[in-house]
Amino acid sequence: MSDMVEVVIDSIRVSLMSQQRIVILREKQAERYLPIWIGVYEAESITIALQEVEVARPLTHDLLKNIFNELKARILRVEVVALRDDTFFGNIVAEADDRTLNIDSRPSDALAIAVRAHVPILVTRSVMDTAGITPEEDLQEEESSKAKTAAEPEVEGGEERLSVFQDFFDKLDLEDLGNDDEEEDGKKDE
Repeated sequence: MSDMVEVVIDSIRVSLMSQQRIVILREKQAERYLPIWIGVYEAESITIALQEVEVARPLTHDLLKNIFNELKARILRVEVVALRDDTFFGNIVAEADDRTLNIDSRPSDALAIAVRAHVPILVTRSVMDTAGITPEEDLQEEESSKAKTAAEPEVEGGEERLSVFQDFFDKLDLEDLGNDDEEEDGKKDE
């Protein structure tokens, strides 16, 4: 487990472009974040558990937690174990009859169970290094690219490209611009 990083659910966001949900995991010991796209229903399930909303009947993730309990299996932790072809892979680690069980899971389902069972959420260090985001570093990279762009010389032929607009402006008859309003005002008075 030394190659694992403990995280907490920082927030669940809605993409303005696609209305898809993104769960943001925050590393406990650092200011690094891991965004994972999840489904609408999984986002709702995680949100309900985080806000401790009481539901009349068990949701799917409540049902799974109840099954673990009835089978005398204890959920130890959930893990985000891999990232392949832009897809995250999860794992639910449970203990039953003195055996450790590793149950393959989508990270969104594992997270929904983790918030219900109040167990740690771990991410492999390699996944965090590959897909994790550190706001300060990203800001510095953005600022350096802006500075580089500002320092670059003007593109050759820039004046030529703008000459098309100059021709347009030269052909405008600006003297008649105000006359249309006066004519319309005169017609209204009549």
